[in-house]
Amino acid sequence: MRINSLTSVFILTTGLFLSLASPAVSSVNIYPAVKSNGVQDTIPNTLFTVGIGGGLIGGLYDGFYPYKLLKKHGDFGLGAPDKLDGEIMVFQGKVYKTQHTGKTIPVDDQDLTSFSMVNFFHADRTLTPPKGLNKTALFHYLDSVLTNVNGMYAIHVKGKFKMVKTRAFPPVKAHQHTPLAEMLNLQQFFNHQDCQGDLIGYRLPYFMDNTNISGYHFHYLSDQKDAGGHIIDLLTDDIVIEINTLDSYTILPPATKDFEHFDFKKNREEDIKSVERGGKN
Repeated sequence: MRINSLTSVFILTTGLFLSLASPAVSSVNIYPAVKSNGVQDTIPNTLFTVGIGGGLIGGLYDGFYPYKLLKKHGDFGLGAPDKLDGEIMVFQGKVYKTQHTGKTIPVDDQDLTSFSMVNFFHADRTLTPPKGLNKTALFHYLDSVLTNVNGMYAIHVKGKFKMVKTRAFPPVKAHQHTPLAEMLNLQQFFNHQDCQGDLIGYRLPYFMDNTNISGYHFHYLSDQKDAGGHIIDLLTDDIVIEINTLDSYTILPPATKDFEHFDFKKNREEDIKSVERGGKN
């Protein structure tokens, strides 16, 4: 029997993970429960996260994990590059970065990420929503079909858009830890009209807050792979939505001195909301 629900009992384990950026990095793995006969199910729908979401929001921007290794854990996902230099999209096994100039480029395998989440995308559901949905309406539509509020979902939206508004941040200096919500005035916005491309994203439950970013989180990549970024708003035309229900996750924290002394006790809920929507209001 395959376990697909996060309402199942989980087993928390720790181990060592080898990284090109560090000789030993501790990882935390959350797996579905072992069956009564002692055999653990295979885990084909795992979310692999590098870095800590709350750490990125709070200023942990230095990259530590190479994309060459990241791609071994997924062909679909999103993230942040080393020193916050733009926005990352992982799509069909390739990694792209939208810079603060608006230019979107392929990423070198040896470059580093400070925070990324990926999975091997296999759609288990396909939806065709009505036209003319803005971001809020699209999220409401998804909520109406993704009824497990504690479920983890990878979401691929493909098609035509009347408008997509994205953003990207400029790079910061090494070991600069100004919280992201205090640098919103530096973000650059890009408006794409009558465009075609892919939204790459997730809806994650609230119990994953701080380690990841709960709720909806999407990045955009154009069909030509020459435009992208973090989604601020959109207006759909003809789109198709593919859902991949995830049943487990692995977190790989940074093995850095900055991480060792980072304060995770601070409540960053409002900062996360501000960063996600691109402004304080």
